[in-house]
Order: sequence, then C-alpha cells, then structure tokens
Amino acid sequence: MNQSRRIFIRNSAFAAAGAAFFSNDLFAAARKGELTGIQLYSIREDMNKKPMETLTALSKMGYKHVEHANYVNRKFYGWSAAEFKKLLSDLGMTMPSGHTVMSSKHWDASKKDFTDAWKYTVEDAAAVGQMFVISPSMETNTRRDLNALKAFMEVFNKSGELCQKYGMKFGYHNHDFEFSEKLGDRTLFDIILGETDPKLVMQQLDIGNMINGGAKALDIMQKYPGRFESMHVKAEIESKAGHEKYESTILNVGIVPVKEIIDLGRKWGTKHFIIEQESYQGKAPMECVREDLEIMKKWGYK
Repeated sequence: MNQSRRIFIRNSAFAAAGAAFFSNDLFAAARKGELTGIQLYSIREDMNKKPMETLTALSKMGYKHVEHANYVNRKFYGWSAAEFKKLLSDLGMTMPSGHTVMSSKHWDASKKDFTDAWKYTVEDAAAVGQMFVISPSMETNTRRDLNALKAFMEVFNKSGELCQKYGMKFGYHNHDFEFSEKLGDRTLFDIILGETDPKLVMQQLDIGNMINGGAKALDIMQKYPGRFESMHVKAEIESKAGHEKYESTILNVGIVPVKEIIDLGRKWGTKHFIIEQESYQGKAPMECVREDLEIMKKWGYK
C-alpha cells in the first residue's frame, strides 16, 4: 500500500470518527432537559399509608423525578412545599410537575382574577420546584357548553400567564372524554388545543387514557406535531373488570405501541416522560412501577 493510500484511509477514519462524535453530540444535545419520572398516583395507596418509606423505595429503584397527585390545604402528601422539596432533595429527587385540577371555583369572573386558592397552588408549585402546573380534568358543565368551554380556555391562557411569572408553564392532561365528546363537529380535544396559546398552555399527552375515548396517540401526535412537552407513558390491555373497556398495565405489553410513541415524542420535542400505571392485574403496585422503570431504561429513557 502506498503512502498516499495510507494517508487517505487514516484521514477517512478520523473523519468518520469525528462525524460519529458530532452526531452523538447532537443527539445528546437534543436530549438536554429530558427526564423520566413517575406519577405518584400509580402507587397511591402506598403514598397514603407510608409516603416517606414509599419515596425512599422509589429513589432506591432509580427514580429521580416524581409528579404529585395530592395537594391539599397547601400541603403535598402532608408536607409544605419547602418541606417536600427538601425531602425529595435528600433522596436525590425532584418534582418537575404536578396535578391539581383547576375548576370554576378558582376563577372569580366578577374580579377577572384567580381566587387565592389557585394563586397559592401556583406559588407552592414554584416553591417546590415545578416546571409545569397541570390540570388533569375538567368540570362537566364546562365541557358540555361551547361558549363555557371557550371562556374557560381563556382562563387556561390566563393561568399560563400567571405561571409564567414564576418561570413555569400551565398545562392540561387528557383523559378519554376529550376524544369521545364533541361540541358541534369538533372534539373537545381539538377545541382545547385550538383555543389555548401553546406558549402559555402546554399539553401532557396521556397515551393510554385516550384509548377508551377511541383515539390513538400516534394519530393525535401527527395531527399536532410538537405540541406535547410531556407524556404519561402508559400501556393498556382489555379490562376484565371495571367500567372501562381497557385498563393500564406493564409497559411492554398490551395494545399501545408505547416505544414507538415515546420515540416519536422524543423526536418532536417531548422532554418529560412520566410513567403511570393505575391497574395491576394482581401484582403489587410497587413491583409494577419497578418493572416499568426497568423497561424504560432498556428503551434508552433514564
């Protein structure tokens, strides 16, 4: 082999290595801010009975981020915002998001302002370190009247402005009725996304809940690319008990193509992947969420 040939091969190898490094660097940059967490509703009984022990066990499993489903009288599972933030910090954990239903009682139409209850909700969310303040449901009266729904979406936008003052974002989390119910020729979900400002109101897509509403996550994501900053990662199987056709289960089984969905979410800018499992098929909830996290790790989500 002549000298020029050796130089060509050497330079080509260096170029390939550099390209690979650059590509990996870009890939890593694209994941900046990405996290995998758990919605604590998944283990609600454990959190109600022994919250400290449960959080410690989650930390030992490898969970670094949690999402609350319990904010009562300005307390998270019985702790103030400052107390809960320290507790989580001592366990090597954070709480980047939480669920608190925003309803009509939180908006004073006569004053065109939020009630103290909602202002405290936002203040405490900021104090505990949240990035997203997420409302996970909607009152029946609001969603059954188009004018009422549109008016409440303006309140959503105003909540986004309030959260923005604290460096956070307001968000909404779907269940199934948003896809099965319509006002006119539009689903509630289409109205919600059409009437809210994405700069103020983020969407947390629950990829499992919608199945009972007749929707599929991949279709919704194709319709609204890039709109989902957070996801509830959830698998579903046909339910043998209960009032719904499908119920949640371990992530790598069931009818929802979970990995395909979250990989597309990652590609289109989803940063928060929050594991949630609400049904357990006879297994212990804590064992289920341990398996769920292991599956996510195998898929490249940590």
